[in-house]
Amino acid sequence: MEAPLKTKNSYRNIAIGADAVKALKGMEQKDEYVFPSPFGGPISPDSVLHMLQRVLKRAGLERIRFHDLRHTFSVLALQNGVGVKTLSAMLGHYSAGFTLDAYAHVTASMQKQAANAVGSFLSGALQT
Repeated sequence: MEAPLKTKNSYRNIAIGADAVKALKGMEQKDEYVFPSPFGGPISPDSVLHMLQRVLKRAGLERIRFHDLRHTFSVLALQNGVGVKTLSAMLGHYSAGFTLDAYAHVTASMQKQAANAVGSFLSGALQT
């Protein structure tokens, strides 16, 4: 049984990269769901979590939550220049301010890097 999503912002369209599109197009679609359960219909979140934990265990990695994957995605996106408004929309946050609050530790380190870059630029400009 499918439950309603958590908030109105949970209902959204997101863009995916060309590699993901290629992988999905190469899949044989037997169900209306991209990843159906073995019995048809949606796969249960608990089943997906158990699969993740089995894969991590086989790889010799520590247990993580799906939210940890979301956090890693968000940090990497910010560090690689994805705008806060864009990331906020992708995550389904109600505001970019909420996203900034959640990832302030990332933006603080990015601000320090930016300050160092500007400092280097200004030092070079003053020496000429």
